Amino acid sequence: MKNQTLLRSAALLAAIALAVPVFAKPVSKTVQIARNAIIGKSELKAGEYRLLIDGNKVTIQKGKNTMAVAEGRWEERAAKAPYDSVLLGPEGQVKEVRFSGEKRVLVLSE
Repeated sequence: MKNQTLLRSAALLAAIALAVPVFAKPVSKTVQIARNAIIGKSELKAGEYRLLIDGNKVTIQKGKNTMAVAEGRWEERAAKAPYDSVLLGPEGQVKEVRFSGEKRVLVLSE
């Protein structure tokens, strides 16, 4: 009887853990890109952009226009970022976005 209750509790916890991401709200952040950058196949001019992060999907908007869509993931760092920043690779591709006061960074897939 005790094993059956334990099994039911474990199944309930697993179902809740799987359902939590469904209720998570998308994250919206505004970043300043200092120079032209590339996300996926889209080139972005220097300026202010809004990132809508919904799970692994990242949508980059300027005003009401969608400029690019990319895949990304959150990664933890040892220290909090002192300010918002966008890390660009040698070709101008956006590698990661760091947010002020947060240890996690958004790493974009190439």
